[in-house]
Amino acid sequence: QVQLVESGGGLVQPGGSLRLSCAASGFTFNSYAMRWYRQAPGKERELVAANVIAGGSNSYADSVKGRFTISRDNAKNTVYLQMTSLKPEDTAVYYCNARFWKYDYWGQGTQVTVSS
Repeated sequence: QVQLVESGGGLVQPGGSLRLSCAASGFTFNSYAMRWYRQAPGKERELVAANVIAGGSNSYADSVKGRFTISRDNAKNTVYLQMTSLKPEDTAVYYCNARFWKYDYWGQGTQVTVSS
């Protein structure tokens, strides 16, 4: 049974930091490209960060470059999103995504709220 379980969301003040985790199970994690998406109320889901293969280069949305870092630990079947210098516009539900060939899996999402 494939599972992607996000954790680490919450309420944080502007300028603060959070680290999201996504624990994967039920598939060969190290074969999959891992991505973080987010969706704010009334907006479309957008790609935030991507790690196609372990040790490869990462890519980021322009809005989060220099503030967010994606990483993965294949030994733990987990992908992370370190978020720093958070802004109110980062408020959204954050989703973990795993993709390989025709297989495309999503987590249930974790809420991140940036507010004073």
